[in-house]
Amino acid sequence: MKGELVLKSLEELKVIREQMHKQNNLIDSNKIRILVGMATCGIAAGATPVMQKFLDETKARGLKDVEVIQTGCSGVCRLEPIAEVYIPGKEKVTYVKLNADMVSKIIDEHIVNNNIVKEYTIGATDNSNVTSLNDTEFYKHQERLVLRNCGIINPESIDEYIGVGGAAAPATVLTTMSPEDVIKTILDAGLRGRGGAGFPTGKKWQFAHDAVSPDGVKYICCNADEGDPGAFMDRSVLEGDPHSVIEAMAIGGYAIGAHQGYIYVRAEYPTAVKRLNIAIKQAKEYGLLGKDIYGTGFDFDLELRLGAGAFVCGEETALMHSIEGYRGEPKNRPPFPANKGLFDRPTVLNNVETYANITWIINNGVKAYKKIGTKKSPGTKVFALGGKINNTGLVEVPMGTPLRTVIEDIGGFVPNGKKFKAAQTGGPSGGCIPYDLIDTPLDFDSVGKVGSMIGSGGLIVMDEDNCMVDIAKFFLDFIIDESCGKCTPCRIGTMRMYELLDKITKGKGTLEDIDKLEELCKHIQSNALCGLGQSAPNPVLSTLMHFRSEYISHVVDRKCPAGVCKDLIQYVIDPAKCKGCTLCAKNCPANAITGELKNPHVIDQTKCIKCGTCMNYCKFNAIDKR
Repeated sequence: MKGELVLKSLEELKVIREQMHKQNNLIDSNKIRILVGMATCGIAAGATPVMQKFLDETKARGLKDVEVIQTGCSGVCRLEPIAEVYIPGKEKVTYVKLNADMVSKIIDEHIVNNNIVKEYTIGATDNSNVTSLNDTEFYKHQERLVLRNCGIINPESIDEYIGVGGAAAPATVLTTMSPEDVIKTILDAGLRGRGGAGFPTGKKWQFAHDAVSPDGVKYICCNADEGDPGAFMDRSVLEGDPHSVIEAMAIGGYAIGAHQGYIYVRAEYPTAVKRLNIAIKQAKEYGLLGKDIYGTGFDFDLELRLGAGAFVCGEETALMHSIEGYRGEPKNRPPFPANKGLFDRPTVLNNVETYANITWIINNGVKAYKKIGTKKSPGTKVFALGGKINNTGLVEVPMGTPLRTVIEDIGGFVPNGKKFKAAQTGGPSGGCIPYDLIDTPLDFDSVGKVGSMIGSGGLIVMDEDNCMVDIAKFFLDFIIDESCGKCTPCRIGTMRMYELLDKITKGKGTLEDIDKLEELCKHIQSNALCGLGQSAPNPVLSTLMHFRSEYISHVVDRKCPAGVCKDLIQYVIDPAKCKGCTLCAKNCPANAITGELKNPHVIDQTKCIKCGTCMNYCKFNAIDKR
């Protein structure tokens, strides 16, 4: 890094970019690049020893024309550790599921002798001839705008970020645009907040710009407190491309008249925190943060604030309360944060993904942005694809892409020949989209019409073995645990909802309980203090809307169609199939199975704890779960 260089103008920015000698996604014309995925998913899968082995091997062999570089997540989390090899003039090669022992062969065969080690490539995972991630079905249907640099650059190098066009957007804004011009650009682009509600970003910036501060002080904040179960979109952006968020916040600060920003990030994201700190330090050394940025007289600084893992701090007023040093609790609105937010000053809060769109819009223009997505929901959306799906990972698609495309084409559909049942979108605040609505376009309005929401981007796939009543109960349990307890509808109402769901899953519910559950949902929606409380009933309401028959089966037939709710399950031995081998009896932890050798056995239902151990040990398929 060239820490002594302070960028003061567009001309100096062009100079450093020329000094980089980078072309075509940072592939130097004279060097081979080995990119190793070192995001949280890669590190957890064992990428650190792989990275070290590549460094050691290239150094030991004196391969000075080879660079080994850490990157963020490329999206295919299920295949980590991943390394991608760029040889000048050739298509990149993606190696997956690596370990340190495989590195030497890649160096010997591919780097030294230019022969791809096909058995280690991504195509080997599905017996195809594909050797590059770009050619997979997983990537073909995506459009990477927010994730454009993730898996491509070293997130701890500002030089590499500048080499792919970084720092140009704030330079353009500060030297050629007024704050009003910036806001109009974001308004015209139609960018809607990616944190869940989908509120127009430009409007929020306009409100804060127009607001009067008693001392002229305003603030801009970033919500990186990603708390939804199964969501990791923001984490991946911060780990793979932190500079894009930093410069977008500087642009936002300029637009509304703020000179101080705060990034509120989960302390459970240590890699993201580390890379943000490095990126902020580098930006200050280059003069991209601090005093007189680009010689324009505009000052802007950033600080991190670490969250303690409270889901409620994802709500904007609770987040600001936490930054101020208080317990994270929502405030009554109005006044809204744009008028009276952090430290009672006009404040803008957007999430990580929203900011990651800003620089792209500035660099590429409104028309280019509006060509992506739909008229009412331009741009792309990043989803964390998980659950009962073959290709788990991070997916970015244009708004309006059908759910079917994400599930079938990108996700590779449900494994083990199981039937797709539903997709849960929007986390605890969202809902479930059933199979008969699988062609629903993934945009704010379309998903809302079917009883769910886009949310921050969690997308959990469920198959025929999932009980939808149990799913609703799971999310209610999470909401109860994470409720701040400030308002009665959320604190008490969600507990009463959970109790009714628990009663139903134990076979003790009634049809009247279903009616009570629905009535409670509507009361909480209307009376909870904050958006999180108001959306808490969504998982219950959406499952009642699309899977009411499962609720009725639990209370009328006393059966769980998916065989999940233990109190409604019976394990029964078929005497015609049982050979009397005694394996089930010997391994039953409750001693609930009796019978003589070579004679049919019987399960005592009063003793059975519904663990399923007997089925696991039966070699003759004589035990049924009913």
